[in-house]
Amino acid sequence: MSEQRLRLLVVDDDPAVTSLLRRGFTYEGYEVITAGSGTEALTLARDRPPALVVLDIMMPEMDGLEVCRRLRAADPALPVLLLTAKDAPADQIAGLERGADDYVTKPFSFEILAARVRALLRRREEGQPDVLVHGDLRLDLGARVASRGERNINLTTTEYELLRLLMSHPRQVLEKGQMLERIWGYDFGGNSNIVEVYVAALRRKLEANGEPRLIQTVRGAGYALREGET
Repeated sequence: MSEQRLRLLVVDDDPAVTSLLRRGFTYEGYEVITAGSGTEALTLARDRPPALVVLDIMMPEMDGLEVCRRLRAADPALPVLLLTAKDAPADQIAGLERGADDYVTKPFSFEILAARVRALLRRREEGQPDVLVHGDLRLDLGARVASRGERNINLTTTEYELLRLLMSHPRQVLEKGQMLERIWGYDFGGNSNIVEVYVAALRRKLEANGEPRLIQTVRGAGYALREGET
């Protein structure tokens, strides 16, 4: 798709939302296809593969979390951004665990949503063949594959970028503001707990087999990748 407009798939059962996002993203230069249900979205994603999916969570019959899970199973590299009216950390973590790369809460600013889409697409295109190692944790930047010991770890795009940032600065304390700027690429105007949500989701994957914690909370400062107890 490098010689044509990037295609976005927008999924929402509210026609007013899909119409708004179609107009906005078309103006931004994207090709936009829309779906009003999860079943329709899966069919479109198969027949007209998008570069990114903007996906509502609360839909009848098949909710966005199940659609996200199926999209991720079919294409692990496809960026998926969830639209959700639920802003509790547990709800956000549920979306991340189904494979979402990012989320925006409703009601939303189109400018912020568009910035998040650009950031996800930019991260997908960037590549730097190399391997980062910290103890038994490895991150292959070329293959975008993480492992801990003999166990492979399936990461979303945002989880990958967060782990890469931490592993690129081992034992260094990264402030939340730094992480927001480096991962999202702009002055984040949404939920202030987004870093905590993604750190919690990443920790769950890194420690799934009871491995020692590597992402440490430095209270009042930020996070650091190093051995120790929190």
